[in-house]
Amino acid sequence: MPITIIIIKIHLILTLSINGLKMLKTRLSLLALLIAQSASAETLQEKVINDNVERIVVTGSRIVESIDEVPATITIINRQQIEAQLKVSPELQSLLAALVPGLAPSTGSSSNSGQTLRGRSPLVMIDGVPQSTPLRNGSLGIRTLDASTIERIEVIKGATSIYGNGAAGGIINYITKKANNSGKVNGHFSLSSRFSAVKFEDSAGQRLEASINGTIDKFSYVLNASYEENGVQRDAEGDVQGLIYGLSDAKVQNYFSKFGYQFDDDKSLQLTYNHYRSEQQSDLVDVTGSVNSGEKTYAITAPAGTKPLGVPQGPKNDNFMVKYTDEALFDNTQIVIDAYAQKIDNIFFFSASLANPSEGYSGGQSLIKSDKKGLRVTLNSQFEWDNLEGTFIYGIDALNDVTSQPLVDGRKWVPEMDMENLAGFFQSKWVYNDDLIIKAGIRREEIDLAVDDYSTLKLCVSADTCSIPLDVTGDTLNYRATTYNLGIRYNIMASFQPFANYSQGADISDIGRLLRTATVTDISLIQTQASIIDNYEIGFISDIDNLHFEFSAYRSTSELGTTNEYDPNTGVYLPVRAPQEIYGYEALAHYKFNSELNVTATYAWVEGKDTANDIYLGAQQISAPKGTININWQPMDNANVAVTYLYVGDRKKFDQVDGQYVGDKGPVDSYHIVNLSGSYNLSDDWSGFIGIENLFNQDYFPAKSQAYTYNGYNVKGLGTTVNMGINYQF
Repeated sequence: MPITIIIIKIHLILTLSINGLKMLKTRLSLLALLIAQSASAETLQEKVINDNVERIVVTGSRIVESIDEVPATITIINRQQIEAQLKVSPELQSLLAALVPGLAPSTGSSSNSGQTLRGRSPLVMIDGVPQSTPLRNGSLGIRTLDASTIERIEVIKGATSIYGNGAAGGIINYITKKANNSGKVNGHFSLSSRFSAVKFEDSAGQRLEASINGTIDKFSYVLNASYEENGVQRDAEGDVQGLIYGLSDAKVQNYFSKFGYQFDDDKSLQLTYNHYRSEQQSDLVDVTGSVNSGEKTYAITAPAGTKPLGVPQGPKNDNFMVKYTDEALFDNTQIVIDAYAQKIDNIFFFSASLANPSEGYSGGQSLIKSDKKGLRVTLNSQFEWDNLEGTFIYGIDALNDVTSQPLVDGRKWVPEMDMENLAGFFQSKWVYNDDLIIKAGIRREEIDLAVDDYSTLKLCVSADTCSIPLDVTGDTLNYRATTYNLGIRYNIMASFQPFANYSQGADISDIGRLLRTATVTDISLIQTQASIIDNYEIGFISDIDNLHFEFSAYRSTSELGTTNEYDPNTGVYLPVRAPQEIYGYEALAHYKFNSELNVTATYAWVEGKDTANDIYLGAQQISAPKGTININWQPMDNANVAVTYLYVGDRKKFDQVDGQYVGDKGPVDSYHIVNLSGSYNLSDDWSGFIGIENLFNQDYFPAKSQAYTYNGYNVKGLGTTVNMGINYQF
């Protein structure tokens, strides 16, 4: 069938579906009677292919390798797992929290502040392109594309410098979909609605998604588009959740395209573009509470004569990537060249802490602007000597990152930072007799960060309490760091595969926060030194019949802290540069009862201290204990049921100061959440699905909402919320 006809068909389907959205809202209850539960059955061939794919990883060493040859803890989330979670919610934060041990619980908002990986910030990437903004970390990196474009997610835990700055806690890499190579045109269309089962009023939203992919001779393509409109998000009491980083009335759009050309068996070129935008366009205002007042924050319709302050908040990013691959550059050597460009505009909520009454400002909104241009050249050479296999991975990375944080009203808060980053790396892997794996590597980082002369901003928490602006002389800051890694794994027995590793990461994250709170008049005097994180990990993997088990324990240290602390006297965040130690453990057990039923359980515990002052670290870094249980049951060939259980434990390490909890040191009480989902294949092409978040309508505050004592952050979690829809595929 000609491609033009296929595109026309998709356009017609989309048009008809948009017109049918209103009808969908009234007919969803009828659809629920028809839907049993989940996914289409795999053919034997598909299962073999998927099983093989799940055993490879590309993020940890920048080349395709077997997960059995990685001496570290890695979590791989496949497409089937992604689709199962999406039946409940489209939010990537919730998906990752349910499936990744060591990642903190979801914040229930658009921000991933506090959702750390092993107590430190992860570097979020799309196909290896950084989505985080390390120079001024706005903690919005996790939610930077629609999950419908993702084929798999690879999570590398522990500090690493394999991709450069910002991976203090590890890496979350979204690997996007590829075109099928069957020679046929494939595609799908999805229509769904999500609404509160506690109080339906104004809560119904709608989501449209469509994609098409295929190959034509040597040319391949993937096109995906999604559009979502949220209704108001209601808690277990039926009240609208607070608006700071809120998802109520958010409009989310994502447009993804990938084109490839195979020159011959060895050489290929790939172009990828993704546009993501989320805006909260609401006429609501907050009724603000706090942890210390004991009152939750919730939203109401703006009173007559008033309107919400500021412009709609939300992230926006554009990514463009070009990849050239030559599998036979010369004997036993491959090369991959990645060039990328990215533009980020993240608009934050209106805040009274950005006030300056003397100049007529009652508050303000900040905007993180980041432009990245990068080039990565990776070579891979393999050699064999008797029972010894050697792999050498080497190359260079170049990056230009220009980031600033002005205010929407034109005031300059964080000056423009122009970073030039050049790094060389060498990584080796040795495999002896297919059982013993040793990996060792080195990376040399050279960073030059230029900042022009600037003035800090005068900000007032009251008419009488303001910060004192300073004129700061600019300069070029130079960072030089050499980091190392060493790991070993022994696969002599399937029942016990031990590993140990040591890795370092160089982190100059959030220099922007340091600059905007400068207390000296020369940038060279600001404590901007990079943090070197030393990460140690031991663990083992065990496969016994139908049981798969993983366990790891870790410790990471840094001479300089990588976080900040709120000063209530000035209303600004100040850097914490004290040494830190973070430690913890993780466990995962997967049991396959039979081809129809399998269960996965995880548990993760982490703790951390400021070792100079012997005090515990707050919730901005350290999460409460987390446990999960995921049950998947296929009662018949065309139906599936999935249950997800989330447990978040207590963390109460801090005392009140003058009768109040401060900063990110509020007490966390435990809570339990159960989600239910499933789908039913109505025919070869059509299927229906339903997902229920917070099945038992647990009335709770997410861990972050309990620990963050700042006004407006104590927002309750979602009450029972239903997601229902239909899928068509061809």
